[in-house]
Amino acid sequence: MIRTDLLVTSPCFLIGLSQVFTEAGIRIVATRASAIEEPCWLADVAVIDADAVSGSDLEIVTATARSMAVLVLTNELAKNQETYLHAGAAGVVNKGETGGGIVRAVELAAAGTATRAARSTASAGAVVHDTAGLSERPRLSDREEQVLSQIAHGRTHGQVATRLGISPHTVDTYVKRIRVKLGVGNKAELTRAALLGRFAPTSEG
Repeated sequence: MIRTDLLVTSPCFLIGLSQVFTEAGIRIVATRASAIEEPCWLADVAVIDADAVSGSDLEIVTATARSMAVLVLTNELAKNQETYLHAGAAGVVNKGETGGGIVRAVELAAAGTATRAARSTASAGAVVHDTAGLSERPRLSDREEQVLSQIAHGRTHGQVATRLGISPHTVDTYVKRIRVKLGVGNKAELTRAALLGRFAPTSEG
């Protein structure tokens, strides 16, 4: 069983990620909300949210990588991937990746295999989907996917509105639609749905 130490700043993202790891049989031995806290040295892989590590704090990645494999989750994949790998990370994955994709990256990191996420729609902030069973999944519009991706990254409705150039009321409307389509009730469940890729992309606006 793989043991992980999670450094994640967003409580909603942490809940969703924890559920995905638990279902995949990955044990979480410690969770941290701040890079100031020491990692648990019992872990095989430290999963580090890039939002918790600024560019000047890359020493945290380097120091942790001396004792265990490090997997960095980032929103700005294309921009920061090489920086984190150079600092000692075993892999870098976009936070919008499916739960299965993140689990696979953890497995590869634990096995000592470097993980470089492909530059895909994830680097533009969209949620990445696996293709199995797409026809059976609820379809989200492009804008709903963008909103869900931002929510899954732990952003508030106000932050989502600012990033997407829409009003907070419009974000609320999209979130209500997404909840109905996916059959989920709260932000943690929305995050989990995004991580598991429980929807199919569509070209609708």
